[in-house]
Amino acid sequence: MSCARITGTGSYLPNRILTNAELEALVDTSDAWIVERTGIKQRHIAAPDQTCVSLAEMAALRAIEAAGLTPADIDLLIVATSTPDQIFPSTATRLLERLGMPGGIPAFDVAAACSGFIYALDIGHRFVRTGGARRALIIGAEVFSRILDWSDRGTCVLFGDGAGAVVLEASEKPGVISTHLHADGRQEPLLNVPWGVGQGYEALNADSGTVSMRGNEVFRVAVRTLGALVDETLSANGLERGDVDWLVPHQANIRIMTATARALGLPMERMVSTVADHGNTSAASIPLALDCAVRDGRIQRGELLLLEAFGAGFTWGSALIRY
Repeated sequence: MSCARITGTGSYLPNRILTNAELEALVDTSDAWIVERTGIKQRHIAAPDQTCVSLAEMAALRAIEAAGLTPADIDLLIVATSTPDQIFPSTATRLLERLGMPGGIPAFDVAAACSGFIYALDIGHRFVRTGGARRALIIGAEVFSRILDWSDRGTCVLFGDGAGAVVLEASEKPGVISTHLHADGRQEPLLNVPWGVGQGYEALNADSGTVSMRGNEVFRVAVRTLGALVDETLSANGLERGDVDWLVPHQANIRIMTATARALGLPMERMVSTVADHGNTSAASIPLALDCAVRDGRIQRGELLLLEAFGAGFTWGSALIRY
């Protein structure tokens, strides 16, 4: 079996920036309140003519270019998103046409909320390792602003839009070492969008079509679960906490991220944090953060990365990667 190695990263953020100061005019909140509880100072918001596919396209092209490839070289495309443009066809199949890629390759979406990119990475890793693909394009893309209740200060201050991507290639060099995925639907009411087409349009109203979250309860579960996930990942690979060079967490909340870094015994400067500038971009947050740290030179070839996420479902997962 070949290893699946990351050979290119890319990301894209919409130009529109929504600051905490602007949110003060929309809801009963303040910059100090948001920063203290979340670490978020601003977030990017897609323009009316931007879609999940268009954000994904920009991130994909940058990742493909960084890998020294062309779209025609890709033979597997997976998009992780909770905010697709259409019910069907999938975002991934629509992206094939946008990128000018040849028809016939596998292309599909993955829905695992904020853990979506880790789930998609796991699938791409397995395809490459078993010979089902040679070069896989894995994307997380979200237009989360489209499903927010802008009068709910518990959710509208948290989320932003964006996309991130990686190219996985078959290689004899080390790459994705292990992945660990989990889900538990018993606490679904704590974080959800409580409407779907299966319920019929008569059930759709202003509240049911937007994000609903019981933040304090989600926080407690996330911190406990991610701490156990760190231990699971290290134990499965016979590693000590000090062996990890970089933590690249889902950018949900600086308090959750800090708690995970402490569980890993990593100093804060070894955790990639973009939450202040991006907010929570759901499935896009890890590839966005990874691309930022690769392009600014923090993450170097040969270093050991731990990627981890927790999201609605609940879903959670990690990936241990030799970059």
